[in-house]
Amino acid sequence: MEQPIASNSWLKKVLAVVLAFGPGIFAIGYTIGTGSVTSMIVAGSTYGMQLLWVLLLSCIFSGVLMFAYGNYSLVTGETALFAFKKHLKWGKLIAILIIVGISFGQWNSLMGILGISANIIFEIFLIYFPQLAGNEYEAVLGIAIFIIIIMYALLLVGKYTFFEKILVIFVTIMGLSFLVSLFMVYPQPIEVVRGLMPSIPQVEGGQMMVAAFVGTTMAAATFLSRPLFVKGKGWTIKNLAQQKKDAIIAACLVFVISASVMAVASGALFHQGLPVTKVLDMANTLEPVAGKFALTLFFFGTLSAGLSSIFPCLLIAPILVADYQSGELDTSSRQFKIITAIACLFALIVPVFGANPIEMQILSQVFNVFVLPLVILGILMLINKKSLMKKYKTHIGLNIVLVLSLIFAIIISYNGIIALQVYF
Repeated sequence: MEQPIASNSWLKKVLAVVLAFGPGIFAIGYTIGTGSVTSMIVAGSTYGMQLLWVLLLSCIFSGVLMFAYGNYSLVTGETALFAFKKHLKWGKLIAILIIVGISFGQWNSLMGILGISANIIFEIFLIYFPQLAGNEYEAVLGIAIFIIIIMYALLLVGKYTFFEKILVIFVTIMGLSFLVSLFMVYPQPIEVVRGLMPSIPQVEGGQMMVAAFVGTTMAAATFLSRPLFVKGKGWTIKNLAQQKKDAIIAACLVFVISASVMAVASGALFHQGLPVTKVLDMANTLEPVAGKFALTLFFFGTLSAGLSSIFPCLLIAPILVADYQSGELDTSSRQFKIITAIACLFALIVPVFGANPIEMQILSQVFNVFVLPLVILGILMLINKKSLMKKYKTHIGLNIVLVLSLIFAIIISYNGIIALQVYF
């Protein structure tokens, strides 16, 4: 009789650890979505592990930026855009440019994310019930409408802790699905080592893929929203160490999960010469290699990535506007409900028109990199103002890494401009 009790106790402990995850869960939700998964699959199947170094650098810089924004908020009690507007010369203009740039990129991604998520649910049913083929447009549109209604209903609950728990569930399913898939299909270790050596694929689309990688992994929305989520968690200056640990764990998990997706695509498809341009193409290419079970797991991971991104993408515009206005997010306000409702309707554009969202996804990730230099420069100036940070002086090591991340962002932005010129 004691065995089940012990088993239940162990399960409760594991669940408690998962649910104890802090604001970093939103970082994973913002960063790893179907746009990110698509980029990793395309890169893994087309270039193998060659772009692993880009992912690693992006995750390191992301962790540092999450830490910097979180620390600034805990020390000063201020949020990002509100601080830009209040303390920086040209701060209002910078803040408005950031709001427009990030909202544009996130809402464009939202259309693709919803379309892909609805298609994945349809494809999962088709794996086991081929007779459901036909009437795809109506089915996918119906699924998309159902998903967005459920998401909007969840938003109306309006509690930070509730948002956090929903994301924990999605991200946990996503991470486990991709990691289990990795054990079934994986690249050679030497390929992983070579992937850590900087190089850019000298083929058409190589430069754009590098920019898309950075745009999806160093997501500006992740850093800007962190102060609000840190405040929503109820953390104070006493939680500085916890905030640091949370940022490190989030960055590590983003790297592990994203690298797993790339590795699965590389191990299953790259050496067979089967590059893919769509997440759903894997239904025809991964199944013969990995089997139906691995394919289903991978699809569930991709679906969880999509659902975990819809939630933060719907939140981003009201978060940024509230940040700019007062530094406080009121999820029960009329403004919050109206902006998120508009975002929900915007998300349905791709499913309604039956468009292919994959190319738009990658393009939207490229556009995201152009806001990055402003976001990094802003926090670099804020954390070095002694009048704001007082006795919590910014360490020289943090400044060095932030400057390196700024240089990296500028180089990638230039690379993105060249890639877009070639594309158009």
